[in-house]
Amino acid sequence: MKIIVNGREYEVASGPATTLLDVLRYELRLTGTKEGCSTGSCGSCTVLVDGKAVNSCLVLIGEVEGKEITTIEGLSQQGKLHPLQQAFMNEGAVQCGFCTPGVLLTAKSFLDSNPHPTESQIRQAIAGNLCRCTGYDKIVRAIMSAADYQRG
Repeated sequence: MKIIVNGREYEVASGPATTLLDVLRYELRLTGTKEGCSTGSCGSCTVLVDGKAVNSCLVLIGEVEGKEITTIEGLSQQGKLHPLQQAFMNEGAVQCGFCTPGVLLTAKSFLDSNPHPTESQIRQAIAGNLCRCTGYDKIVRAIMSAADYQRG
């Protein structure tokens, strides 16, 4: 089966009932996507499928054939951080970093569909991403900062 990850086509050997998370981490060695709860409750494994945030632990690889998958490794382009990544650094929104890839991809999908969010909307958008370190305030500020940057 062929899948497209971060703009690159891969031939995967795993069967169609293997999770996208397992294929990304163990077959493609894209370990930025984290395995947290394996039940879709924590958001650590969030990736984008055709631009929409999904929990890769709940998606079977057979469901994403021919779709564009973006992992945290694909967020930066040509060695340049995505504005969200830069905002997270600037705002100190990264502590242990375990949840960060999932939060960043959730935020990207959210900002792509809502470029002028309120704080409340951001908090609601990232509600499925658990962070045990930051208390979310710096994460919310970083997403607001990135939204401001994208507005110009």
